[in-house]
Amino acid sequence: MPKTLRLHTLSQDEAILRAPNIELTFPLSKDVLELIEDMKVTVKKAPGIGLAAPQVGANLMLAIIHLEEFGIEAFALINPKVISRSIKKTAMEEGCLSIPKVFGQVKRPAKVEVTGYTQEGRKVHIKGGKLLAKVLQHEIDHLNGILIADKFEK
Repeated sequence: MPKTLRLHTLSQDEAILRAPNIELTFPLSKDVLELIEDMKVTVKKAPGIGLAAPQVGANLMLAIIHLEEFGIEAFALINPKVISRSIKKTAMEEGCLSIPKVFGQVKRPAKVEVTGYTQEGRKVHIKGGKLLAKVLQHEIDHLNGILIADKFEK
């Protein structure tokens, strides 16, 4: 049965949040499949719109995108990479489950193209704009040890 995981936060868990993350191989282990289900429960309960594995103490290239209220069912994105970014950038207020109660303006490309894999090992190519682009970039930043506090506009 899926469970809610402890969220790792700055500055207490900075080493985990900044550590390198390991790419996953397929088929995924039972432990990783359980982690995915636990992360889905955790992000929904938080509530959040995205969650990266380092935020729950697992240094793996794995994120959950949770935009159900916008018509996108929660899904796992494994070994994601941004392959294209728009030149146009837009600023949006962002928050982070690992930096509770802190919000700031973050300027990011307005559109991105991302490749990665589903939990079943199927390659995916996602073109995202607006909020989806922001969430994808935010979570992939986590997988690269980058936090929104590093990007706040001054």
